[in-house]
Amino acid sequence: MSRTEIRLTGFGGQGIILSGYIVGKAAAIHDGKQATFTQSYGPEARGGACGAQVIVSDEPIHYPHLVAPSILVAMSQAAYNKYAPTLREGGLLIVDQDLVETGETTGEVKLLSVPATRLAEELGRKIVANIVMLGFFAAVTDVVSVEAMREAVLSSVPKGTEELNRKAFEKGYEYGSAAD
Repeated sequence: MSRTEIRLTGFGGQGIILSGYIVGKAAAIHDGKQATFTQSYGPEARGGACGAQVIVSDEPIHYPHLVAPSILVAMSQAAYNKYAPTLREGGLLIVDQDLVETGETTGEVKLLSVPATRLAEELGRKIVANIVMLGFFAAVTDVVSVEAMREAVLSSVPKGTEELNRKAFEKGYEYGSAAD
């Protein structure tokens, strides 16, 4: 892997920015890779569009912005509609299957879906859907190691929520392991 560009998207309140931070932290701190992280969000505190862009590389990253993402994680319909056309040919599209309707996808894109929000609700807290998604992401990609992602999650979530987030990560990881 020389350079993997990842775009995580959704709406404010879903933990998209935290998810990007966690992926970058897993890569840079725990796996010893190079990583950049940028974020964007609408003017609304909750409900507006937001995105996190992460680049992971084994070599120095000279340009910290996405050129053609090879992985797109979409946790809202609006995010999918806006960013799906930017996905690189042969890229991986991961969607929250209960929130995103993809319709027809071209043969050049690999589509994987996970009921991240539903799985989080089964744990009693819809707010951990992003962590469920990160568990799934860790299971179906080789961008960062599973242990690095697990450690980054547990060291990044609010104190007192570590056990809930660990369960959310494992639920997503198990779902992804069964799907892959």
